Amino acid sequence: MTGGVSCISAGTVIKGEINTPTDLQIDGTFEGKVYSKGKVKVGEKANIKGDIVCQNVEFCGTIAGNFYVKDTLSLKAGCKVEGDLNVRRLQVELDARFNGNCRMINEAEFDKLAAQITGQPLPQAAPQAAQPQQQPRPANPFGQK
Repeated sequence: MTGGVSCISAGTVIKGEINTPTDLQIDGTFEGKVYSKGKVKVGEKANIKGDIVCQNVEFCGTIAGNFYVKDTLSLKAGCKVEGDLNVRRLQVELDARFNGNCRMINEAEFDKLAAQITGQPLPQAAPQAAQPQQQPRPANPFGQK
């Protein structure tokens, strides 16, 4: 790990599952499932077969799989995507190729999908502070509502 970023170098081939709390840079070939609580950057020569579940993605490579992105997916010029996008925000550059369905989701939908895909429990929501009771408004002296 270099500076909090895990890296899969060009020429490296990995099959399996990646589950990381840090950012991830993929420049090689990966077959399986990627789950990152951070940002995933996929280089131009990277080739992925499988799903990516993460906070943000900057995608320049080739993928046959689906994206589940809590915030922003950025498809860069020259990338090739064969799969479905489940994202909160989508940024697409000219000459990016995408063949699949796109579904805009919110954070709660992402958390539910991520739990189904990764088999991990949903993060517990922080307890909400008790809301102060609102005082009734005094009657309007002009008789209007």
